[in-house]
Amino acid sequence: MKLTRDQVHHVAHLARLGLSPKEVEKFQKELSTILDYVDRLSELDEEIEQKKVKPTAQVTGAVNIMEADEPIIFENPAELLSCSPLPQEDNQIKVKPVF
Repeated sequence: MKLTRDQVHHVAHLARLGLSPKEVEKFQKELSTILDYVDRLSELDEEIEQKKVKPTAQVTGAVNIMEADEPIIFENPAELLSCSPLPQEDNQIKVKPVF
């Protein structure tokens, strides 16, 4: 698909770009090449549909292993604080200052 200079100027205007005549010529070729590639990809979609190929997210056979979320109930705050290896101060976990 060959883009015209006017189409490149229109796209540049939408993107708020000021292009020199040399840049317009350069982008006219580059954008045309990109659009040709997109057309080729759409042909591939049609070919895949004709062959009835199922979409594939990955090919390794790996699956997600999920564990059930089960709440841990602590009887008192000291039990909860004891889960952290960090020092405690006034029933709070003491961390390094951020600022």
